Amino acid sequence: MKASDVMTRDVVTISRGTRVREAIRLMLEHRISGLPVVTPTGRVEGILTEGDLLRRSEIATERRHWPWLEFLLGPGRSASEYVRTHGRVCDELMSRDVISVTPDAALSDIVELMERHRIKRLPVIENDRLVGIVSRPDLLAALARVLDQPQAAAGGDEAIRERVLAELEKLDWAPRSGLTITVSEGVVELDGVILDEHERSALRVAAENVPGVKGIVDRLVWVEPVSGTVIEAEGDNPPPSERPPR
Repeated sequence: MKASDVMTRDVVTISRGTRVREAIRLMLEHRISGLPVVTPTGRVEGILTEGDLLRRSEIATERRHWPWLEFLLGPGRSASEYVRTHGRVCDELMSRDVISVTPDAALSDIVELMERHRIKRLPVIENDRLVGIVSRPDLLAALARVLDQPQAAAGGDEAIRERVLAELEKLDWAPRSGLTITVSEGVVELDGVILDEHERSALRVAAENVPGVKGIVDRLVWVEPVSGTVIEAEGDNPPPSERPPR
């Protein structure tokens, strides 16, 4: 999927001259945490977020430095912080270095940018104009739509087993030997040896995501590779739980 597939097109925006009080009202009213700052022609000049409003003199959350630190930082740094904690117009507070994407940006690239820059939203720009915005809720909504889509027909036990094996074949971490998989009435039984306890959960998840699987029976044995200690699955296997139809 691309940015254009998930982005919010009706974007709430502000201008450089918008008062901080009005920007806060818009955020609360629309339940959003950031507002692009745009010109009348739709060109993005900055963005104002909740993070820009956390340090404010009105609620006594501005930073307080030791006098010696203020001396080292110099008057310019202190003056800049004063503007951000006391400014009343968005132009004085907004972030000007805006990270943006184009409508054809892949979702994987969007998530990478969000994680790298620790941001929650990305304006979508086309021909130097704002055409949408992709936020974390937009990504969650896209994920929900995919999860709600009907899955392929399950088939019989042998078909389910083949799908589990095919999935494991694609995964570099999956054991290539010492693992036996059987399926009975939709219940996948995992038998064999693993060399890392993390593989246990990963194997269960890989099997659970195969259409038609109704439950998992874990009989895997973990052999600690350094000491050779054998550790079996904790507790008894619970009865297979019914899964929602796929």
